[in-house]
Amino acid sequence: MSDALPLPSWRLVIALSMPVLAQQGLHFVVLLSDRFLAGHLQVEDHAAVLAASTTAHYLAWFITCYNVLVTVGSTALVARCVGAGEHRLAVEATHQALLLAVGLGLIATAWAFLGGVRWMVHVLNLEGAAADYAAEYALILFGLLVFQTIEVAGISCLIGAGDTRTGLVVMIGVAVINIPLAWGFSRGYGPFPKLGFIGIALGTALSHVLGGLVVIAILIRGRFGLKLQPALFLPRFDLFYRLLRISVPSGLDSLSVVAGQFWFLSIVNTFGEVAASAHGIALVWEALGYLSGAAFGTAAMTLVGQNLGAQRPAEAERAGWMAFALGCGVMTLMAAIFFTLAPQMFALFCPSESQAPIIAAGVDVLRLVAFAMPPLASTIVFTSAMRGAGDTRVPVLFTWVGFFVVRIPLAYFLAKTEFAVRLPYWFGSLAWWEIGTFEGFGMGLYGCWLAMTADIVVRGVFFLARFVRGAWKLQKV
Repeated sequence: MSDALPLPSWRLVIALSMPVLAQQGLHFVVLLSDRFLAGHLQVEDHAAVLAASTTAHYLAWFITCYNVLVTVGSTALVARCVGAGEHRLAVEATHQALLLAVGLGLIATAWAFLGGVRWMVHVLNLEGAAADYAAEYALILFGLLVFQTIEVAGISCLIGAGDTRTGLVVMIGVAVINIPLAWGFSRGYGPFPKLGFIGIALGTALSHVLGGLVVIAILIRGRFGLKLQPALFLPRFDLFYRLLRISVPSGLDSLSVVAGQFWFLSIVNTFGEVAASAHGIALVWEALGYLSGAAFGTAAMTLVGQNLGAQRPAEAERAGWMAFALGCGVMTLMAAIFFTLAPQMFALFCPSESQAPIIAAGVDVLRLVAFAMPPLASTIVFTSAMRGAGDTRVPVLFTWVGFFVVRIPLAYFLAKTEFAVRLPYWFGSLAWWEIGTFEGFGMGLYGCWLAMTADIVVRGVFFLARFVRGAWKLQKV
């Protein structure tokens, strides 16, 4: 990829982002398929299944954010090494990234089966059958998580080397296997047992087993100069440090997003299964926007890292701006689709007349979030660009402000008719000091999404200002 760097920035961004955009499109197709299956299962309580599907979506999101603990450092370090011509070091970093992926995957699996998933579902205020569905779904994903962490770590290293097409090929295989397995296990087609809702999770987990094994096979053969050698799997703590030095702040940032999203979901869940279902379907469609932005963010991360490694900061900045311009254009197109076709998009998942309240609750929030697509593009693309530069500490503060100063307080104030403000303290055990009870606007789910939109706008402005300031160009990796 470094030989192609003199090409115009727009061509480089498109060349890197198009395979990732196709990959994200496949991911979206899988999301649609899973949500469609959940909405059309032959069960008595459709609202409970759809509410569980929303929470399961958040738990899967937690896995994605958890994977950032290895993916960001892998891409940034390999890209910097390739840009500087240190190809041997890039290969060594790849081996250490895979070791780190195995360790992180096993830790998360142990946490989940020692009660972590049940605790998380409880914290999210999900109760009854919906809580059971969500916990069983998540445990299957966590049980085979190590294969997914290997998959994403290997793909991230290849992206750092300038290869975004291999990840596309692997994810095509994952999607091709995922969809028929999910349909087979959930509905009992052919030789598959009929497992209902958890069959969807089993199809997803088994497809990532395939993805992890294929990534290992590709790296054994060698790709873009990255080739596995058994001797290089001995732990290198200096490389572990460099990987984690970048990834831990990014992981903290992503896990802070998860914590904020979980808190936000716990507020949504208090409005009942109809609101939770509408919220989840709106999030699935919103994925059209943020997955598009993520593709251009990947291009920005790779090009910024490689150009800074090659001592070309001006080219790095140009690539970042180009990635933002293209990503924002695509996401604005998605916004127009959300606003125009919201009723039809909801009707796809809610075919029965009994689900009409879900459609009524969801259409307005999907149209609302359409206006947040440009600042969301700023947040996604510039976050990735700064991660490619190794600038991962200050963005954590932006996340904290956005979620815990803007989104969560506003959600209580706009959505609730009345809410109590409490502070935790420790007196032998966790207890709460209640400051007082306050009146809110009582706008329900729509109030929650107004708060979310305000958060996106604030963070979008912060990340834009950070990129303009240019301090990311001076980061050491």
